[in-house]
Amino acid sequence: MEPLRIGLVGYGGAGRGIHARLARATGQQVVAVVTRNRAEQVAQDWPGAHVVPDVDALLALRDDLDLVVVASPTGDHAEHVRAALEADVPVLVDKPLATTRVQAAALERLAQERGGRLTVFQNRRWDPEQLTLRGLLDAGVLGRVHRFERRWERFRPQPQHRWKEQDAVAGGLLLDLGAHLVDSAVQLFGPVRRVHAELRALTTPALDDVFLALEHAPDVDGHHVVSHLWAGGLVGAPGPRTRVLGERGAYLVTSYEGEPTPFSVLDDALDAGQEPPHEGWFVRGAERTPVPRAAGGHEDLYRAVQTWLRAGGPVPVDPADAVATARVLDAARVAAETGVPQLLG
Repeated sequence: MEPLRIGLVGYGGAGRGIHARLARATGQQVVAVVTRNRAEQVAQDWPGAHVVPDVDALLALRDDLDLVVVASPTGDHAEHVRAALEADVPVLVDKPLATTRVQAAALERLAQERGGRLTVFQNRRWDPEQLTLRGLLDAGVLGRVHRFERRWERFRPQPQHRWKEQDAVAGGLLLDLGAHLVDSAVQLFGPVRRVHAELRALTTPALDDVFLALEHAPDVDGHHVVSHLWAGGLVGAPGPRTRVLGERGAYLVTSYEGEPTPFSVLDDALDAGQEPPHEGWFVRGAERTPVPRAAGGHEDLYRAVQTWLRAGGPVPVDPADAVATARVLDAARVAAETGVPQLLG
């Protein structure tokens, strides 16, 4: 399949560290980059790529682009996505799609008017952890699930001085990690009908202490799952990454992406050379059994984007999903401010 010619907006932690890396791993070609101070890095990584100062200059090259990847700060997403869509160039935008549901819904409508040229980088759907859990649920290993817990906790007593920590509107962990956490919960257990939230800014102007309690819509028997989701930057003892409670047992993931946690000692008992590698545990009280890791990874999202654009495949992530996530995050802000759980119709 012919590689995609990508115009990349931003060449920082997300642009270079994630998107350019995945593009290279899947055989795509970055042909133009919007950056003002990383031209040397672009030249080193992608010899011959155009370096331009802004999105308008990037879109002047639209005839040479198959895809615009928006990896700019979250507060700029709406402007940059709109510009690319209006130039009739397909867009992959880093999550969250926008800072509010209203903005996200407007972009979704515009994308529909322009032929469905928008998808969202919800790469955590392709985490081995998420894929492994999806397989357990599909196989009925846990039985009927009643609670889903996921934590994205770190100990960062000296926060970084970046827009993510300093921008109280477009930064913070609710929009950053919360967008992943909510999307993961909805993908596993369905739409959210009730939102409770506790949100604080402890060490930065932006939110760095987040707890969400989501009640998912009931099934045909009236049973519903409750999701408890945490994101924190001042957590000296991070909890287990994922815990899913079902009638037949639980699924437990002790640690995540090398973040220190006292629960990782459970994994140390496994032989490091065990094959296949495990992804968490199936637990029944004191009994625990390693769960084989499902195949997959973030590269598969970029392959899905290539298939979407080159072979007419399905959109990898429906922007309507991002609008639904934005609605939950908006409700979380209201719930935290008022102390009243928010009902979503």
